[in-house]
Amino acid sequence: MNQAPHCVTLALCQLPSGEVGRVREIVGDAQFCQRVREMGFGESTFVTKISGTGPFVVQVNRTRIALSHGAAKAILVEPLRR
Repeated sequence: MNQAPHCVTLALCQLPSGEVGRVREIVGDAQFCQRVREMGFGESTFVTKISGTGPFVVQVNRTRIALSHGAAKAILVEPLRR
């Protein structure tokens, strides 16, 4: 039986520093999700975690943004293999 590969997702706060992930889902209330999307974190967007253990510094669309732990926990990403 041939199964499709399983997409592993984790919270952006769990992505190791220096790694790239693709946004797969944003969880939370509608206002939070809309605000994060306005900041550039749309589904399928590539994001690089620059550093941090909270606040987290990430790069999205050539812009560096600091996120709280709560915000980074609500952005689910698929880690990309280099």
